[in-house]
Amino acid sequence: MRAVTIAPRTPGSLRLDDIPAPRPAPGQLLVQALAVGVCGTDRELIDGHYGEAPPGEKRLVLGHESLGRVLEAPAQSAFAAGDLVVGIVRHPDPVPCANCAAGEWDMCRNGLYTERGIKQAHGFCSDFFTIENSMAVKVEKSLGLAAVLLEPASILAKAWEHIERIGKRARWEPRRVLVTGAGPVGLMAALMGMQRGLEVHVQDHNETGPKPALVRELGAKYFSAETEGGYDIIIECSGAPAIIRKVLGFETPNLIVCLTGLSPAPSDVKLELAPWNQAMVLNNQVVFGTVNANRRHYRQAAEALARAGKAWLERLITRKIRLREKWQQAYEKVRGDVKTVILLED
Repeated sequence: MRAVTIAPRTPGSLRLDDIPAPRPAPGQLLVQALAVGVCGTDRELIDGHYGEAPPGEKRLVLGHESLGRVLEAPAQSAFAAGDLVVGIVRHPDPVPCANCAAGEWDMCRNGLYTERGIKQAHGFCSDFFTIENSMAVKVEKSLGLAAVLLEPASILAKAWEHIERIGKRARWEPRRVLVTGAGPVGLMAALMGMQRGLEVHVQDHNETGPKPALVRELGAKYFSAETEGGYDIIIECSGAPAIIRKVLGFETPNLIVCLTGLSPAPSDVKLELAPWNQAMVLNNQVVFGTVNANRRHYRQAAEALARAGKAWLERLITRKIRLREKWQQAYEKVRGDVKTVILLED
């Protein structure tokens, strides 16, 4: 079968391979891959910044944003042939740590977790894949191709869950939200903020293209100029050091800042620690980072996507590239692009 693979930490090793088709073990689903989303993590893996192949192997199958159709399912599982599923990316470590043992593997403490398409486990960018029943999430068929957005949506479901937990430390009545960055993660942050009845502002450098229109169709406000603060919640999704420094300098009382974007390294942008420390302490502020998600967050994300307009979700997918055609183009960054998806089903 076809599979997109790399030799981890080896730049220029991306290729389309022919590898053996998988055979499901007891308790596993056999899934036909329909689509795989591409994001910055894939490009960083291709550039050799990180990544680990499964033990005993030299190459890693890419693809952590998945959508597939079940071909075979164990008789006692909650799945049946024909179901649409998305694979959970991070799996608990074998030790396991206290969090992994409790089903909170996204908060693993010892770093021994595995991640499909990233760390010690093959991804989903192959004609077929297998996955444990417990690591598959059923999605509504009515979502169609838009269901491939579930993995990035799960990260924001987790972010919002943690924001709301932190907010409960005192009487909390948030009203205004700032989302920095209008990529897929930022747009999911804005979607979930609007679903909570909040006033959502989205900042991004694009003045044209699909992003401003997608934000405004949600009912949120879009702008490309710098903002002066006055927000109760900030969800940073750009990873741009200058923007991060800006939002960390806001002095709104009880402000909660969630960092989801990864910054390039090295960076010339510096943070003046003393003024930041004073603002944090004197205003009871919280800054936290978040990555990945567990099963609960995937379910929350599925509910959020089901409540969203299907037509709006489909417009997030700005490029569709078939694996049998010029598949390498899917990994090229295109200005103004929102989400690129590789279609595996011919």
